[in-house]
Amino acid sequence: MATSESHLENVLQICKLCAIILLPFFLYGLSLDELEGKHSICLFKNLFGKECYGCGITKAVIASVQLDFIRAFKYNKLIVIVMPLLIYLCVKEIVKCVRLLKKRTRF
Repeated sequence: MATSESHLENVLQICKLCAIILLPFFLYGLSLDELEGKHSICLFKNLFGKECYGCGITKAVIASVQLDFIRAFKYNKLIVIVMPLLIYLCVKEIVKCVRLLKKRTRF
């Protein structure tokens, strides 16, 4: 019973690890020009007509992954804080997953 549970936990960790690693490749393939014309779902912007501090951060992250830093900065200036933080959190999670997998596969 315990081996099937640990096997399931290993599979979940591997899936999590793959998702974290593949996410930048997925974002790289998205078209920012297509996202440009979409209506905003930001509640603050829709109620008050002004952009909040988070407006444009999704497009900025996508532009950063596509290495278009000037465009990313135009979307949201906070990208200089958000992107390094996202990279740190992803690397930290990858290290955590790898350590857990190594620990579980040892006898």
